[in-house]
This record gives sequence, C-alpha cells and structure tokens, in this order.
Amino acid sequence: MIRGKGGRTHRFAESPVLQLALPAWRSRLVGLCLLAAFGALVGRAFYLQIINNDFLQEKGDSRYRRDIEISASRGKVTDRNGDVLAISTPMKSIWAIPVDAKLSAEQLRALAGALDSDPKELARKLASDKGFVYLQRQVAPEVADRIAALKLPGIYQNKEYRRYYPTGEMTAHMVGFTGVDDKGLEGVELAFEKSLVGHAGSRSVIRDRRGQIVEDVGSIRSPQDGKEIRLALDSKIQYLAYSQLKQAIADNKAKAGGAVVIDAKSGEILALANWPTYNPNNREHLSGGQLRNRAVTDTFEPGSTLKPFTAALALESNKFRFDSIINCAPGRLTIGNATISDAHPHGALTVAQVIQKSSNVGAAKIAANFSPREMWEMFDAVGFGQTSRLGFPGEVPGRLRAWKTWRPIEQATMSYGHGISVSLMQLARAYTVFARDGELLPMSLTRIDDGPVTGVPVFSPQTAREVRAMLEMAAGPGGTAPKAQVPGYRVAGKTGTAHKLEGGLYANKYVSSFVGFAPVSDPRLIVAVMIDEPSGGKHYGGDVAAPVFSAITGGALRTLGIPPDAQMTVAQAATAKEKL
Repeated sequence: MIRGKGGRTHRFAESPVLQLALPAWRSRLVGLCLLAAFGALVGRAFYLQIINNDFLQEKGDSRYRRDIEISASRGKVTDRNGDVLAISTPMKSIWAIPVDAKLSAEQLRALAGALDSDPKELARKLASDKGFVYLQRQVAPEVADRIAALKLPGIYQNKEYRRYYPTGEMTAHMVGFTGVDDKGLEGVELAFEKSLVGHAGSRSVIRDRRGQIVEDVGSIRSPQDGKEIRLALDSKIQYLAYSQLKQAIADNKAKAGGAVVIDAKSGEILALANWPTYNPNNREHLSGGQLRNRAVTDTFEPGSTLKPFTAALALESNKFRFDSIINCAPGRLTIGNATISDAHPHGALTVAQVIQKSSNVGAAKIAANFSPREMWEMFDAVGFGQTSRLGFPGEVPGRLRAWKTWRPIEQATMSYGHGISVSLMQLARAYTVFARDGELLPMSLTRIDDGPVTGVPVFSPQTAREVRAMLEMAAGPGGTAPKAQVPGYRVAGKTGTAHKLEGGLYANKYVSSFVGFAPVSDPRLIVAVMIDEPSGGKHYGGDVAAPVFSAITGGALRTLGIPPDAQMTVAQAATAKEKL
C-alpha cells in the first residue's frame, strides 16, 4: 500500500507514476510495423529460395562448382589418298593456382625433376600474384601421370593437343604448322584455320575445399572436333619433287630452289616443294630462310620461259604464222642505247625456231609488232601481276608494271622475261593455257571430286596447239632442253636463265628454271622447277633445271599410271634401265 497526498492510499500497481504516458494508437503502430517487417522478411526469403533462387545458387556454385573446358581436337590434314600429313595427339598442360601451391623444397624438386625444369624458375612462377599460371604446356601423358601421383597442392592438369607431322620436312611448306595454342601459323594450317579448328566443350564438376573433384555434375556443351582437310597433294609425287629438288640443289651448289606439280586436267596442286626446308616437329633452330614458301612468296625474272607467251600473242593476232621467218642475224639488236644479244647467234629463224633455239632477238622483233597495251593485256590474262587466289599465306602477285610506263627497250626485254617478275606458282599456272587448249585453269589446294574443271579462255585451241608443238621442239633434239626428255613420253617445255637483280643492277648470279608438261598427246602434268644461284659450273636452265623436270615428271607419270605416248630410243631404254 502507498499513501499519497491528502492521506489517500493506493495499491502499488495502481500508482499514477506507473501509468502509460503514451497514447494507445502509437503502440498499435509499432506492432503493425514489426508485423510488416516480419512479413517482408518472410516474403524476401520466399522470393529468394522459391521463386528466384539463381542468386543464392550462383553464390553456392562459385564456392564448390566449376565449369571445366573440354578440349576439341583439331581436324586432320591428309593427302588426296587419305595419308595423314598432320594430326593432333593428346597431351597435358600443367598449371597452378599460386596461392594454393604451397610446396616444400622437396616437393618443388620433385616437380622440377618431372618437368625437366629448373626449380628456381618454377619457384618464380609459383610466387606470382596471378590467380593462374602455366608451369609447362604440351607435357607427355606419362609425365603428367607422374606429376599427378605426387599429389601436390594447387597443381592441376588440363587436356590439350599437340600437332604432329608424319612427313616432316618433305611437306613442311605445304602443310605449315601450328603454335603452342594449336592455332595455325603457316601453310595449310593457317589457310584453312576456320575449318580445322575445333570448338571446345565444357562439363560441370563439384570440388571440395582442397580443389579436388568429388562429383561430375554433367556435360554443359559437347566438344566439336575440327573438320578434316583432304589436300590435292599426292605424297608419292611430293616425295619425288622434294628428293629431286634437294639433290639438284646439292649437285649445283645452289642457294635455294622450288618445284611445283599441277594436274593439267583439274588444276590440283599435286606437289609443292622448296629448299631449304625445316622439320615442323622440331622448330627450335628455325630461320626465316627455311620458313619461306618460295614457290608462292618469292618472285624472280622468269627469263625465256615467257617467250612462248610472246609467240602465242603473235599467232593469235594472225600477224605471224608457225613458220613465219624472223631475221635474227647477227645475233644482236640495238634499241636506243641498249643492245639485246643471243647466247648463240642465229640467222633466219621461223617463229617456232625462235622458241626452239630461245632467241632473244627473235622474241624482241616479234614483240615490236604489238603495242605495249596488247602485250600487257596478254600477260594480265594469263595471271601475271596478280595472285593465283589459292589463299596461301604470303602469296605475292609479282610485278607487272602499267603498260603506259613501258619504254621500247622494256617492251623488248619483257618479250623474253626480263623487266617482269613472277612466282613459280604463277608461272606453272600460266602454262595451263598451252596444256589445256588455251584455257587458264584455277588452282586448287584441296582434292576436287566433282567432275571436270573449266578454265577461262585466253588463246584459241589452234594457237595453244601450235605453241605446244614449239615447246615440244624446245625440249627435243636441237632445242635448249634435251635433258628434259622422259623415256617413253613426249614432253614439251621451255628453259629460263635470268641474271639476278641486286641493288637495281644485274649481278653475275642466275636463276635457272624450266616449265613444261607431259605427255604432249594428252597433257596430264605441268611441272615447274626453279634453281636459285647455281654455282657448280653450270647455270643454264637446260643444264640445271631441265634434268629435275625430267626426273619428277617421269616418276609422277608412272605413279599415276599414265600410259606412254612415245617409243623409247635404245639410249633412253638403257638410261631408264640404269635408273631402275
């Protein structure tokens, strides 16, 4: 009991001091706010856990779930018969998460020993502040297994592929190679990168706190391997071209060389060889000179191999006939301040004999009957001054200057292949007009299985056949290239011998070449050979390049089973027997 003012007494619970001083509506408001807050929390929880649980799932997955890339295999490269030229073999990459890779000195030495690496270099990589570092790429599977057995913390492996080239240096410039990341860098590997490259897949896994995979959740995306590329190249013919070119370079003590073999029916490239070359499986000591695909990236003055085109222009215009007489005496021709000379002076020659004897004076006199524009249009029509559109990396167009800038002496020298530059591939392709009754064929790196190929008409069939007869004379007795003959087959072709330009002046160095086709009765193969700077005592195309043509063409015709179209002489039969 409590006594208040005036002597009144009250119970303790009824004391005015303890009575609530706040209005009643405020307590109800607070209660409603608390109830609303609780409802909001319940609603948010329902939303996150039932309606939209992506956020929480993502946070959980980020701690335990990982998407692992599944490597895709790069497509194979094969020759026309299915023989493998490039294939991917499975390898492993060894990588680390530096923050997790806390290795003892003994573990570090064991890892370095397995990788055949320097422990100090490994320690430097593992000290990186990056979240991910490669320790070594393209490790052999057995080495990767030994590393896995060490059970080192923070050290992981991924599957990848390494490119292997079974034919090595023989097809190096044609096939090319890939880098450590399996991307094409040269040759067909680069030209067909979009088709060859695969698309990696991925699978989802759950890792424990140590980073070890404890459950495979499933595949997210299946890997798609790259497409196989079947080249037009024939490995047997490629070997012939490569081995004969290599031998010729050694015999003539030459600096370099190239050879191209084209199917005259389809435009398919059956062989492409260069020297020097390299082994794409081991590129540790690779130099720029070895890398150059000279048949498509290097240009040279073709010399007399261009005379047949001058003769074709003469016949096509009807200003000359096969047997029209050209006075080439006394073996010299002065134009302005310059004098053109023949290697061997001649008197009166027919147009056919100008090609057979390879007369510079005769070719220049024929060219004088045409305007620069007419000659330029003819050279342009057969593909000079433009690429052959093969898609090969580094392919060059050569040099064919605008006709308006030609001086009379320049037009004369272009008639026999000086003052113009071409690649060996361009030259080989241009000769399709003589092997194909006047059509210029498109070239193909890949095998063609969908029927006959048509070209672009440049000369009439009659003109092509007459020039073909001239070229057969040039490769026969009395011509400049009897060493180009193939026992049992009629061959046609033309030699080229040109001084090299150095610093704008002609040096005492030569490029020797020969381009021809066989069998003449129904041309099947076009073969072009170039030897750069022969220094073994001979430099004429008929002595240096023609024998290489003979060896490649003879072997290739027999490989393809092309029936002979000529009788062998006793001497040829004896020579063929010696080679067997």
